Amino acid sequence: MDIASLSIAQSTINVASDVQVAVLGKSLDTMETLGDGMKKMLESSVTPHLGQNIDYLV
Repeated sequence: MDIASLSIAQSTINVASDVQVAVLGKSLDTMETLGDGMKKMLESSVTPHLGQNIDYLV
């Protein structure tokens, strides 16, 4: 393999690696946003007084 081909191959590998890192960063940002939304949804769905009173008949 000559130097020009080796340089092109290395450049292609670097670009592919950079793209993978960029996609991973984007997906992490998306997961953080979805996680925050999920947390807010779970907090708002919880009934704070649930289980404090028990009704029973004798």
